[in-house]
Amino acid sequence: MRELKKRIGLDKSDKSGAGFTLIELLITLAIIGVLATIVFLNVKNSRENTYYSRASWETTEIAKALWIYLQEYGDYPSDANRGLPPGLEVYLPAGNWPDGPWPGSVYDWDNWDDPDQPGKKIYQISLRFCPIGGPLSACNFPKASWAQNFNINSALYYCLSGSCRSHVASPPSYPGKCINC
Repeated sequence: MRELKKRIGLDKSDKSGAGFTLIELLITLAIIGVLATIVFLNVKNSRENTYYSRASWETTEIAKALWIYLQEYGDYPSDANRGLPPGLEVYLPAGNWPDGPWPGSVYDWDNWDDPDQPGKKIYQISLRFCPIGGPLSACNFPKASWAQNFNINSALYYCLSGSCRSHVASPPSYPGKCINC
């Protein structure tokens, strides 16, 4: 009977061969480390993708609210610096407006005179990552590849009309990303 227990692994009286070798433990730890790294990177990318999806949905909702505002009042609201224009909240779904999805980001309604085309306007919804006037060290840019070259006036923006850009004081080629262009 004891021989049968040994064969199927139920006999614990013989201690020879019990436990793990140092090599087996190191290999197991290395595998766990690689798997943990893969999971961590996927969670980080998932978070960025979620932030971007939320920003895309929210800017679309703001654009719809602005369209309703335009229909009701005959014109777009005035520019709002680092916020949404007063009166727009009644057309928006419940939310934490004007805060954006990325930590420290804020929505900004831009109603600008186009510096390159006199008499034309730029209407866009921007998502800003820096406080007004900086410093650059206070900015909290997305960790996505499209934001690698972002600077103090960079923005993720949704263009309603005009020659949209990251910032009115910057050329259209200044680093930024248009959601719907």
